[in-house]
Amino acid sequence: MKQKEGQNVKKLDVRGAKCPIPIIKAKKEMDSMAPGEQLEVLSTDPGSVPDFQGWVKVNKKAALTSQRTEKDETGRDVYVHLLERLS
Repeated sequence: MKQKEGQNVKKLDVRGAKCPIPIIKAKKEMDSMAPGEQLEVLSTDPGSVPDFQGWVKVNKKAALTSQRTEKDETGRDVYVHLLERLS
């Protein structure tokens, strides 16, 4: 499942932060969102990939709809996690 058509996606930039900061900030943001809203998290921590996969298994209010890796303007890997608020 990808970004929903015509829907605003909130962005959370946690580049430079190490575990567990990306998860903590994402959870805080997700708690303020309505069901169906999406949050795109940008992280430079490679550990964020398995961290988000594990987090959504125990958090029944969030789904991980996609993960991808991009390069930023400096050539660093940026891990992009797309989350959706479930309930």
